[in-house]
Amino acid sequence: MQITIMMCLVLASVLFTQQIAKSDDEAAIRRIVSRYVDAREKIDPQAVEGLFTEDADQLVSSGEWRKGREAVVRGTMASSRNNAGNRSITVESIRMLTPDVAIVDGRYELTGLAGGATRKMWTTFAMKRTEKGWRISAIRNMLPAAPTQSR
Repeated sequence: MQITIMMCLVLASVLFTQQIAKSDDEAAIRRIVSRYVDAREKIDPQAVEGLFTEDADQLVSSGEWRKGREAVVRGTMASSRNNAGNRSITVESIRMLTPDVAIVDGRYELTGLAGGATRKMWTTFAMKRTEKGWRISAIRNMLPAAPTQSR
């Protein structure tokens, strides 16, 4: 009986510790997404560079595929300069694929464009835990297409 109680306590402790770690990881991942948006708004290439893995890539809604951290930073800065609206990303979900890899999905909005337009997109981040903490390994942006008509 005592062994059973002890095993239950150990198991509960392990599960509680895992839940805390997951919560801490999710908070850290949300901070990276927030820092990414801030760095884009400030058009700060060094800040953007520090958020990505060296082999990062980014597929943007226009179809441009930026491969490697240098291309991601260069393209991101050019996009921020050319589209002078306000960016926001609202994280909708974080799915831990492994303890060191996560998929992050969110709503990506660009407001204050020419004529007061708003561009509403979806974004997906592949995040990886590194020796420097969580970093962005890939970004996929999607501009939803208009619904097709049924025949």
